[in-house]
Amino acid sequence: MATANKNLSNYDKTTIPDASNFRFGIVVSEWNDTITEGLYKGAYNALIENGVDANNIIRWDVPGSFELIYGCKKMQEQMVNAVIAIGSVIQGETKHFDFVCEGVTQGIKDLNVTAETPVIFCVLTDNNMQQAIDRSGGKHGNKGTEAAIAAIKMAALRDNS
Repeated sequence: MATANKNLSNYDKTTIPDASNFRFGIVVSEWNDTITEGLYKGAYNALIENGVDANNIIRWDVPGSFELIYGCKKMQEQMVNAVIAIGSVIQGETKHFDFVCEGVTQGIKDLNVTAETPVIFCVLTDNNMQQAIDRSGGKHGNKGTEAAIAAIKMAALRDNS
């Protein structure tokens, strides 16, 4: 397990670039909203803690994780320095889980290789609800926090290249 013995919310603030002049888009799936709201709060709080003005954080909601791709594509057009895609897909009894996870992963990858604005993958793909809870503010910390830090670093990379 990738998160074993790791807290997703831990980072060294001294290594984070200045984010005070950046704008961020966050696209949030409404599906499994108790999980995605926790991820959003983690991302939002980390951005604020690192100097991003609340007015420079744009949030859009989409129905599900598969719709994150289109939402992020449209968000890239909003003059933001980076986009965070937040979703949660939990294994069920059918192959739907596999198709959604593969589609979202490939779609977000495609956005990263075809556009100038980085999209950060903050989509939990868990076997059960407890795993999702543990990664959205539970015992493993918050993947949203980790995604926000990645977004700041990628925005700085884009800005400096």
